[in-house]
Amino acid sequence: MTSCGIVIVGAGQSAAVAAHTLREHGYNGRITMLGRERHRPYERPPLSKAVLVAADAPRLDVLTDESWARSKIDLLSGSDAVALDLAQQHVRLADGQVLGYELCLLATGGEAVTLASVPAGRPGVHYIRTLDDARRLRAALQGTPQVAILGGGFLGLEIAHSALSAGASVTVLERATALLDRFVPPQASAWLESRMRAAGATLLLGASCSGVHSLPAGRSRLSTSTGDLEVDEVVVAIGLLPNDALARDAGLQIAAGGGILVDTSCRTSDAHVFACGDCTSQRRPGQAAPTRLESWQNANEQGRTAAAAMLGLPLPAPAVPWFWTDQGKHNIQMLGLPASDLEYVRRGDPANDKALWIGHRGSVPLHGVAINAGADLRAVRPLFERGRPVQLEDFQLDATNLRTWAKQMQADVATTA
Repeated sequence: MTSCGIVIVGAGQSAAVAAHTLREHGYNGRITMLGRERHRPYERPPLSKAVLVAADAPRLDVLTDESWARSKIDLLSGSDAVALDLAQQHVRLADGQVLGYELCLLATGGEAVTLASVPAGRPGVHYIRTLDDARRLRAALQGTPQVAILGGGFLGLEIAHSALSAGASVTVLERATALLDRFVPPQASAWLESRMRAAGATLLLGASCSGVHSLPAGRSRLSTSTGDLEVDEVVVAIGLLPNDALARDAGLQIAAGGGILVDTSCRTSDAHVFACGDCTSQRRPGQAAPTRLESWQNANEQGRTAAAAMLGLPLPAPAVPWFWTDQGKHNIQMLGLPASDLEYVRRGDPANDKALWIGHRGSVPLHGVAINAGADLRAVRPLFERGRPVQLEDFQLDATNLRTWAKQMQADVATTA
């Protein structure tokens, strides 16, 4: 058995941020990182955008060459951890190696949800989770193919815009009758639908796929609830499952909805094991049950938090959840978390491709949705961090200076606190 100080299982963004933060905080012991892929840790958001369409290959590395070298990480790429022994404090790899640890960080990420009726590995079928997945789809988009995308979520719509810009003919099938209706208010959903259709996509809402059949010349026929559809390529983007099998088999506590359950310090149910990123589920203020956040921000924040906690240092202040997506030429940002009982007020007009919604409960801002209005969302962010009621009437007026209004609301809150 090889003795290691800290073993990080996973080599994605959260893992890299955690390792770099450990070094920044002065940790001098050995850091061993296990990665299934044969790449240095990279960022995933560009996989559905720049990797598919950019003329030059984008730089995806989480850490610069200088930061990577300074972090002194022993990266075992192409390695798969198959067992975690909590009592003996070691990790067993598929090749038989056993790595002992003082502390272990699970950053195992997630796996794309698959459809049995549209199996991965079938010619012309794509699931986009890794850099190699995206590169295969990029090659397939050459030559103006006909593409079907199963799933009208953030990832599916991003891929749709990229495929359209590459010259493909695109059809999006979505089970729900509205786009992203669990995440944005109805007006924003309607705006998304109109812009998607204006970009040239065919949208089949309330539609499902029951199977895929091979046709000559490498084409496929999809059996859908709206009829058969013949295409060259099929992309499945219907969600992400937390990669929590290693933790589950080891006996760590798993949240009811999936994901390794962690506390505010990213510690698991074992004192020597921490977890961060897409594989985790965490209790958050205002949420009745632990939730998973699949976002660039959460990967970074949890990586930093886990590193500080592993060293017994003060934890960073909790951040309000933040997420963004680029839909073609449009940018959408969200702050906080959606809930079915929120009421929304709006500033701006989505018809003019710029609007900001605040979802509130009892006038307490809890969810912000910005279409091409990131600066406006940043201006009101302090109100989300305060978590106190505010007067929302002036927010809706175009003449209101948002920064001035937000500062006044903060001052009013401080006076009444």
